Amino acid sequence: MKKFGDFIVKHRILVIILSVLLLIPSFIGMAKTKINYDMLEYLPQELDSMKGQQVLDKTFSNAASSMLIIEDMESKDVLKLKEEISEIEGVDTVIWISDILDESVPKDILPDEIKNVFYSKNSTMLIIKYNESASSEVTQKAIGTIRKITNEQCFLSGMSAIVKDTKDLSDKETPMYVLIAVILSVVVLALTMESTLIPAIFLISMGFAIVFNMGTNIFLKEVSYVTKSIAAVLQLGVTMDYSIFLLHRYEEEKKKMENRYEAMAEAISNTIVSISGSSLTTIAGFLALCSMKLSLGRDIGLVMAKGVVLGVLSTITILPALILTFDNQIHKYSHRTILPEFNKVSKIVSQKYKTFIWIFLIAFIPALYGNNNLKVYYNLDRSLPKDLPSIIATNKLKEDYNMTTTHFIVVHDNVPAYNMEKMIKEIEGVEGVDKVLGYNKFMGEAIPESFIPDKIRETFKKDGYNLILVNSKYKAATDEENKQIEDINSIVKNYDKESMMTGEGVLTKDLVMLADEDFKSSNLISIGAIFVIILLVFKSLSIPIILVLAIELAILVNMSMSFYMGTTVPFVASIVIGCIQLGATVDYAILLTSRFKEELGNGLDKFTAMEKAVKESAKSIVTSALAFFGATAGVGIISNLSIIRTLCIMMARGAIISMIVIIFILPSILLVCEGIIKKTTKGWVQSN
Repeated sequence: MKKFGDFIVKHRILVIILSVLLLIPSFIGMAKTKINYDMLEYLPQELDSMKGQQVLDKTFSNAASSMLIIEDMESKDVLKLKEEISEIEGVDTVIWISDILDESVPKDILPDEIKNVFYSKNSTMLIIKYNESASSEVTQKAIGTIRKITNEQCFLSGMSAIVKDTKDLSDKETPMYVLIAVILSVVVLALTMESTLIPAIFLISMGFAIVFNMGTNIFLKEVSYVTKSIAAVLQLGVTMDYSIFLLHRYEEEKKKMENRYEAMAEAISNTIVSISGSSLTTIAGFLALCSMKLSLGRDIGLVMAKGVVLGVLSTITILPALILTFDNQIHKYSHRTILPEFNKVSKIVSQKYKTFIWIFLIAFIPALYGNNNLKVYYNLDRSLPKDLPSIIATNKLKEDYNMTTTHFIVVHDNVPAYNMEKMIKEIEGVEGVDKVLGYNKFMGEAIPESFIPDKIRETFKKDGYNLILVNSKYKAATDEENKQIEDINSIVKNYDKESMMTGEGVLTKDLVMLADEDFKSSNLISIGAIFVIILLVFKSLSIPIILVLAIELAILVNMSMSFYMGTTVPFVASIVIGCIQLGATVDYAILLTSRFKEELGNGLDKFTAMEKAVKESAKSIVTSALAFFGATAGVGIISNLSIIRTLCIMMARGAIISMIVIIFILPSILLVCEGIIKKTTKGWVQSN
């Protein structure tokens, strides 16, 4: 390690030059990495609902579709607009009443089943089908063009339009996230560090690591908009403490060494050892997300684990080069910090440890209750602002056309026509079903197939499949909707065992099922992995249990606060927060415990050792937690995307809660369990 430190110090200018040059391919990689804005695409492909989506997409071009509601427009103008939309690149088909009957036929004499599909009150509806998937660049561009040629009388709804608005909002806000995170991090570091210039040095170093991380995402082919939105601020928050460790060690070594170059080489060598265990716990927390069946977890986990590795590399290469280059200026612009010496805190926690043990035990009761009763939502449109065009249009579609959700059923066309009719009648009898549309509805047994317009035929019958549309009165992710889906699926499977049912409600039901499984598995894996890492670091069976329990209390308190505040959180937050908070803040617990062990080794009794351990480590813990808080809190305040806002607020809150638990609660647990620790830990020093 010493040779590596010497090499970085000797070639510090080369390190900076190479780092700057590496920014070029990184920026190219950032620009070429595809961003996925459709959360439902992260469901496992082997699910019937996803197989059904593939059939809709490839066979019926129905996986990407929109409904255009047009108010107070004459039929001839609607027809003209329909033709204009049909010519747009990326649009496959536009279906309206004119594809079934002459548009001059008065709507009042139309059969109800047809009239209710295309008309409601003073409006009519066009069904627009696209050539490619909802999140493809071609489809998104087509939606943009449709909005340009339509006016305020027109409302474009559907998942494709929601994806478009999500993309536009995310792209607009993400630069603001980084800016606010940088500003608040600078404020925190300026108040807690002794040099005015250090915050800029730290952020430049971390900036390199963040750009490298975003650039190397090209090897993953695509990342989700959630990952894109939070990756930079989260990487900044969880890796900033490595920079603080290096600087503190450098200042310490300067007092011992003859010159600053030797001091930095020694600091690099020691920092690699000290942050290896710390970074491993953070990486383990993120990699635990990769165990999720919902591949969004793998998306966030891989990007963030990679970000931590690059953050460590930046800390031991780029940061030392920058500090040595600007060393004189760093010390020229120094000032006092606002952080106290923590003398009173260290005395209180070591003397009143029994009180804090009771607080620890009692706190679990409301924390567990709040966590277990926390309300979670799965509706993807709920994460978006209500004034977005697609959300306004979607609500109008639900209200005016009673299309709260639409189920798509794909049945093989070897099912006889009479069975199809029986099946449709059974589906119509299911509670909450508003209407059912299928090929047989338009045809009937007496009408020759050649009489059916091609557009209608290809919409409902193509390449060996029959498509049935079921409009539900229920909202996705509700108990009523889920029960309805089960009933319909049971009916359909009786007629065709290989049938597939999909659509927003079905996909969301699968999402609910998977999220519950993923929450349990990812948390267990993160706890297990971090347990093993702490076990290896301390060579102890008891210390991993104590440290994980302390952070788990902080996580439970964090989650339960949302319940007590009456907040309903997106399902993603309930899954990933535990892994992220455990992995990112268990470092604080390791730092305090290591210092406690060190002071015991110096011959102090356990109470004096704990008092000194808290006093000496509290500054680093508070600085690190406040940096994490600063990087995420601002994003949580300004974001209009509910998923991003909730994730960042919970991460910011979690950093502060973990900090409080580690400084006030953990010392009491360590003092009470010190006898057990001594018996179950290799090399633990005998306390006086």
